[in-house]
Amino acid sequence: MKKYIAYYRVSRKEQGISGLGLLAQQSSVEKYVSGQNGIILNEYTEIETGTNKRERVEIHKAIQMAKREGAILVIAKLDRLSRNVSFVSSLMDSCIDFVAVDMPTANNFTIHIFSALAEQEAKLISSRTRQALAELKKKGVTLGNPSNLNDEARSKGVQKIKENATNNDRNRQAQSVIISCKEKGMSYRQIAEYLNQLNFKTRYGNQFMAPTVHQLYTRCLSA
Repeated sequence: MKKYIAYYRVSRKEQGISGLGLLAQQSSVEKYVSGQNGIILNEYTEIETGTNKRERVEIHKAIQMAKREGAILVIAKLDRLSRNVSFVSSLMDSCIDFVAVDMPTANNFTIHIFSALAEQEAKLISSRTRQALAELKKKGVTLGNPSNLNDEARSKGVQKIKENATNNDRNRQAQSVIISCKEKGMSYRQIAEYLNQLNFKTRYGNQFMAPTVHQLYTRCLSA
């Protein structure tokens, strides 16, 4: 019987107290372990933000117990572990097996890719927020004033977010995968197949083909 150490993380103290998000993680992990005919030896829950690398007490306890027991560290989702690539790398260097329930067949290369994308997304959100606030200040808008957010402004804001998410973020994420794959010596066709396996879509919602991959890679080089 396989042995597992479960690790959960909720992003704020309020979530830790109320259990918001925690029950879903526990249910997902328990279902996975049961399907593997395994047993959960212990559970650790961290209450903090994903980008904070300090005071991560519970994960280190979980790692140490997994080492002692020869157990597998199991998490519900990769972004529950951390949005920081260096932290994921240090975990992998600890020589314990770990699995993310949302990507149970992922290998080390895939995990590095997704952790990099999670970290990039956190940086993009922060960057977009700073840019939006700067533009509002240039226009003389008093920040934090609810009267500025009329129906038209809200509608435009939602539409802009959707447009950015579709046209910018997914392309950037795909480009990150393509660059990493090219460094591994993969062909454009192989990369296209890999992106499709990871459920990536083009900006028009289609599957990736070799020419599309080549176009994005060329754009990366010329950027």
